Amino acid sequence: MIEKGQVICERCIFETGLGWMSLVTRGNVVCQLTMGHRTATAASRALRPEGAIAAQSGRPEGELVERLRSYADGRPEDFLDVAVDTSFQTPFGRAVLEQCRRIPYGETRTYGQLAAMVGRPQAARAVGGVMAANRTPLLIPCHRVVAADGRLGGFSAPGGVAFKRRLLDLELRGG
Repeated sequence: MIEKGQVICERCIFETGLGWMSLVTRGNVVCQLTMGHRTATAASRALRPEGAIAAQSGRPEGELVERLRSYADGRPEDFLDVAVDTSFQTPFGRAVLEQCRRIPYGETRTYGQLAAMVGRPQAARAVGGVMAANRTPLLIPCHRVVAADGRLGGFSAPGGVAFKRRLLDLELRGG
């Protein structure tokens, strides 16, 4: 039974060229996206507890799922038109995520550049923390943010930095 004030989310799990993905939406707003999983079960288990518990299972269809599959096949997507929940972040974090969304497909920025873009040029480490807490990678393309010396830094998807490299290579070579 749905109680008054309860937020209903929808969860879907689907396979792509980048492994299994899980997606949690609330209306037309994306709350979570995970990727790179070997199985549907692993994709489901990767959801943050609030997404895993609150979400009702839905069918993996719709425009966003098809766009994510298209991206995984190497077709350029920017996802700027997709509404993403950033309410869990501070104002600084929301500003960083918004600037990260604007990094063009196939390009990178450093943590320091992103910090400067939000008016806090000394906050590169804080930008790294915001990237680590990103709940919607690809939609907010944190894989496009690298260290000042060109190292990739970290990445939370299965496979870590190797998966980040895979995403960057996909964008640079187009498929």
